[in-house]
Amino acid sequence: MSARKLAMITFRALQLGFIALVTAHIVFDFGYPGWWNFLPLASAFVLITVVNRWGGAPDAPRAAREPVEVRPPVTGRWSALNSPADRTPSHGVHAYGQTFAIDLVAEPEPGARPGFRALWPIARRSRDFPAFGAPLLAVADGTVVRTDDTQRDHLSRNSLPALLYLMLVEGSVREMGGVRRIVGNHLVLDLGDGTYAMYAHVRRGSFAVREGDRVHAGQLVARCGNSGNSTEPHVHFQLMDGPDPDTARGVPFTWHGVGVPRNGEVFDVPEPADHASHNGC
Repeated sequence: MSARKLAMITFRALQLGFIALVTAHIVFDFGYPGWWNFLPLASAFVLITVVNRWGGAPDAPRAAREPVEVRPPVTGRWSALNSPADRTPSHGVHAYGQTFAIDLVAEPEPGARPGFRALWPIARRSRDFPAFGAPLLAVADGTVVRTDDTQRDHLSRNSLPALLYLMLVEGSVREMGGVRRIVGNHLVLDLGDGTYAMYAHVRRGSFAVREGDRVHAGQLVARCGNSGNSTEPHVHFQLMDGPDPDTARGVPFTWHGVGVPRNGEVFDVPEPADHASHNGC
């Protein structure tokens, strides 16, 4: 077991220990100062801060890598969020191999995507968003090494009350549940040469491949969803140096014909000429 994997397990155990101590203190009134109960929680966040800022696996050597060029995982008109073209780590931390991760939301036409609301509606159904159900394509030839298709697609979190709930309650619960609860339904492709592509927040029941399958660039592998730690249906894509996002380091990427779009940049990706044949159309 790598040092990072052990650190992540310890982090979640300390959080659960905090909840257990508080519960026991309330029920049995042990008589010691209540602030002692917060020691496991404080230790957990010190640990995760060090690990996340360290980047990747502390027991693996640091090695700067050139961006790996792959195809875009989508076709059509999209907009970038949390882009590594603007900052790294793009999502604020190196955790889960997402140093160079990017988020994409579908923008087929102006106004098609519901905007953020202060109060109402508090949440929307996933199918109200144009990204939901959009095809996800293999970015290169590779092998499917990891799939997880057990989590539901939940309502959006694109209002102030829903976002606060996600940040203050749901996010912490998901963190304690492990990487699966964060990335939701996901798929990992082994592209060779120590490079792995991960698609997160995939729509439940949409997987077109299984572990062990060989895929070709442009082939349909799944569809965009809203599972895991997600505010709305979107594509979360990243390259990593291992198949387990709990221990992997992020790998920089560039998309053929697109590059790395910046935050808010709208871009179009034409459907590849071989896309239809790979999907049996």
